[in-house]
Amino acid sequence: MFGHITLGCDNWERAKPFWLAVMDVLGHPLFMETDAGAAFGEATGQKTFIGPAFNGEPAAPGNGVHIAYLAKDRETVDAFYAAAMAHGGSDEGPPGLRPHYHPNYYGAYVRDPDGNKLQAVCHSAKG
Repeated sequence: MFGHITLGCDNWERAKPFWLAVMDVLGHPLFMETDAGAAFGEATGQKTFIGPAFNGEPAAPGNGVHIAYLAKDRETVDAFYAAAMAHGGSDEGPPGLRPHYHPNYYGAYVRDPDGNKLQAVCHSAKG
């Protein structure tokens, strides 16, 4: 559905442990890195870019915006949440079922060190 996502980050060194940990859990490889940020994903596929705002202003999370990453299973959602909490993230909703979306919707919500809201979600029944 998308080519890439770009999220603002003013201090890559502070945010780097968080992003390396959660993207590793989700299976998204580090594609490139600079002193100011990084990209995760594949050269010809979907990517997430993390770095300074293009206009030179301080980065700020979007009000009402969050990015949901697909997880292969519920254990990956749990691992995403644990990695985020261990590497400077903050809780926005622990792993669990959200049956108001559909019976097998299992997700977790976090904020990265810059305040961007992220989610890992699995749509499959645990098996």
